[in-house]
Amino acid sequence: MRIALFEPDLPPNVGTLVRFGACLGLAVDIIRPCGFPLGREALRRSAMDYFDLADIHIHADWAAFQRDVPGRRVLLTTKASQPFHAARYEAEDVLLLGRESAGVPDFVHDAAALRVCIPMRAGLRSLNVALAAAMVAGEALKQTGLYPR
Repeated sequence: MRIALFEPDLPPNVGTLVRFGACLGLAVDIIRPCGFPLGREALRRSAMDYFDLADIHIHADWAAFQRDVPGRRVLLTTKASQPFHAARYEAEDVLLLGRESAGVPDFVHDAAALRVCIPMRAGLRSLNVALAAAMVAGEALKQTGLYPR
C-alpha cells in the first residue's frame, strides 16, 4: 500500500505524510510540480528525523507516476459518493490525494479505479489532506492486515 500526493501545495502536510508513511511502512509518492521547492529543508520540521526512514518516490509528473507505480488508484475526493469505511481495499492500493487548494483535475478522477469520501457534516468542505490520508489508510491497513507488527 502507498500514499500518493498529486501536486501538493503545503510542505507541512507532505512532511507529516512522510513521517506517517515511515511509521506505518507505506511508500509515499510525490507527483510534481509542487507548490513549494521540494527538498529535505522544506520537509525537515514536519518530517523530523523520519525523512531518512521513509520510502519516498518523487515523480516528474502525472504521466511518470502512472508509468512507474503499479496498483489500483484509490482517490480520496469530496466528489465521491462511497464512504471510505464502506469500500474494500487491497494490499496493492495507492491512496491518492489531491492538492490542498484545488483537489485533482478530471483526468486524475478518470484514472481512479475507486473514489471514496469521508462523510462530514453538511456545509463543510474538506479535511486537512494529512488527516484524510490517515483516516483512510487506517481503514485500508486494518482491512488488508498490513499494519506493522
